[in-house]
Amino acid sequence: MTLPGRYVRSTGRESEVLPAMCLFLSLLLFGPRVVILFWWLIEPVRWGAAFDTFFVPLLGFLFLPWTTLMFVLVSPLGLEGIDWLWIGLAVVADVGSYAGGAIGGRGRVPGYGSSS
Repeated sequence: MTLPGRYVRSTGRESEVLPAMCLFLSLLLFGPRVVILFWWLIEPVRWGAAFDTFFVPLLGFLFLPWTTLMFVLVSPLGLEGIDWLWIGLAVVADVGSYAGGAIGGRGRVPGYGSSS
């Protein structure tokens, strides 16, 4: 029998579910989007200098938030040399956030599923 907030590992030991991990994952998912929203409200001129239309930052907000943030950070003075490295690292962060969910979803999620 398991108590609420606990699950039994495959080794038979009982472990505690860490709600802090859910908070951490939520910040990773929503954090850059919240920063995009506030930065756009505070400094719309910088966003206007980085993008010609509203459509591209909207797509960045939805699909590539880290890349969008990095592009706005480095692009107003023009993209040169090391700026492309920063953009590349942001793309890796975005792709890693999507791929990490797929890799982590391979196993059974603790606390969910059948309790047989």
